[in-house]
Amino acid sequence: MATVESRLTLPNGQAALVVRGESRAHVGGGAVGTGEALWVEAEVVTAEDATDRAVELAREYRAAARALLEQLGGGRRIGSVLGDVEDPGALADTAGWIPDLALERKVELLETVDPEARIALALGWAKEALAEVELAERIRTDVTEGMEKSQREFLLRQQLAAIRKELGEDGDDDPVAGYRERFDGRDLPADVAAAVDRELAKLERTSTQSAEYGWIRAWLDTLAELPWGERSDDHLDLAEARAVLDADHTGLDDVKQRIVEFLAVRKLRAERGTAEAEGGRRAGAIIALVGPPGVGKTSLGESITRALGRSFVRVALGGVRDEAEIRGHRRTYVGAQPGRIVRALEEAGTMNPVFLLDEIDKVGSDWRGDPSSALLEVLDPAQNHSFRDHYLEVDLDLSDVLFIATANVLDTIPGPLLDRVEVVRLDGYTEDEKVAIARDHLVARQLERNGLHPDEVVFDEDALRAVVGDYTMEPGVRDLERQLGKVLRKAATRIAAGDPGEP
Repeated sequence: MATVESRLTLPNGQAALVVRGESRAHVGGGAVGTGEALWVEAEVVTAEDATDRAVELAREYRAAARALLEQLGGGRRIGSVLGDVEDPGALADTAGWIPDLALERKVELLETVDPEARIALALGWAKEALAEVELAERIRTDVTEGMEKSQREFLLRQQLAAIRKELGEDGDDDPVAGYRERFDGRDLPADVAAAVDRELAKLERTSTQSAEYGWIRAWLDTLAELPWGERSDDHLDLAEARAVLDADHTGLDDVKQRIVEFLAVRKLRAERGTAEAEGGRRAGAIIALVGPPGVGKTSLGESITRALGRSFVRVALGGVRDEAEIRGHRRTYVGAQPGRIVRALEEAGTMNPVFLLDEIDKVGSDWRGDPSSALLEVLDPAQNHSFRDHYLEVDLDLSDVLFIATANVLDTIPGPLLDRVEVVRLDGYTEDEKVAIARDHLVARQLERNGLHPDEVVFDEDALRAVVGDYTMEPGVRDLERQLGKVLRKAATRIAAGDPGEP
């Protein structure tokens, strides 16, 4: 039910009425009246007394409405109207002011007769509107603060650059120029140089606050540390190389002969101008030393390095289960880094080092990948001239690297990987060879480790043969060295105690 307050004509000529709602009514059937207007019968709905729950909801509604009006920044007249209305039902009827209140909800509010239910509806809608406004305000505040922080940092950086320029310390202001200087004059392959240019162009366009800025610089730093075009000159004197190998190791003629053959091929190719035949590939080699523990596989790799005059790096593969350890991580990963092959090249400082792949038979595999499969490309002479690390994503030429793998057994090495290496077996030493190794190498080393002079303890041939035959049962010499160390420690104890008599 409503009372007509006034009648007026709109600018478009249509008539309009201003009405004031008085009470709710149930609309009944039609009735005959004067004129052409539609008349209906209506029954006034008597307003129910407000319950305690309705009064409590009205109090919450006023609080939510005031908070919403404060967020909207205005609405004093609406606030005063809300304060003047005491009846919860009438207070709910004022909910039409809530922002973006849909027509369906307004109709629902009009159709709800119970005052308590009506004020509950209005309270829920007011809280929803308040939450939306507060969220929008938080987003606006965060964006504004972020923009202000960026502007502040930009101004500070500009001021810092100006100060450095005045002090003559502006050399590091342009990282792109610094990187270009680092790569200038380097013997970069064409595809690597193109990749560097692309990343430098991207670095110029990237904000220093972006995470990608740090990724690009880390990638460029890694690439700049690699020894592009750096190679050690091989010692191609075959007699000298064999002398170095013989001085360091007794026996092991097969592997010594293989290294001499490798040098002979290098020497002939260099003398006859075929050192870089086959499309620029060089004569690398991939050798697998297989034998029981203690026969000198790892130390033999170091001796080969001295004989060749190359850099030496050791890559321990025992227990490696993640393929990324070999091929590196994608740059999109947090904490990404290149694989062990790239890091070993950086450590060696040359592109033709001796790589000792230690314990290749103990490489594992799990859900993270199969490292032995990643090694297939590394150890394949037909592929390793274009090895691609996941982190660098550029081709690396490993064809000039001498790979020496060590293993105790062949059974655990996958067939495809074993097919790519040249197996040299080290079956162990004879008794005479063990005696010679002890006399020429082990005794001197243990004397030094135990602080003894060579003339203080002397092993004759019979003593060494007795230690080898009676106290060791191994194909290698590791336990033999331990037994010699045990004897020398007892001698050192007596000498330190002032009793230099015979042990």
